[in-house]
Amino acid sequence: QVQLVESGGGLVQTGGSLRLSCAASGRTFSNFAMAWFRQAPGKEREFVAAISYNGGTTYYADSVKGRFTISKDNAKNTMYLHMNSLKPEDTAVYYCARDRYTWRRTPMTPDEYDYWGQGTQVTVSS
Repeated sequence: QVQLVESGGGLVQTGGSLRLSCAASGRTFSNFAMAWFRQAPGKEREFVAAISYNGGTTYYADSVKGRFTISKDNAKNTMYLHMNSLKPEDTAVYYCARDRYTWRRTPMTPDEYDYWGQGTQVTVSS
């Protein structure tokens, strides 16, 4: 059974930065693409960023492009999301997720991911 545990969320002012981490259990972390999604109150879960199984390809939602950076350390079974220039509209619960299939690049829809973390709250004050 795969477990994903997010950490690093918190309260930050507009323009601030945070780094989210997603620690994964299991020995096949390097075989799977990973992604970050977020969900704000009253809204659907939305794609934020994805990274390929080997970390060589990344893809971002337009709303975070140039501000967020996704990375993956296969030796540590950990994925990161560096968030800079945060805005109030970035406020949401952030979830990490593991691709349903191996060896893929950057799937972008929730149904392509089968394991999810419990989420970590990010709040950006204005």
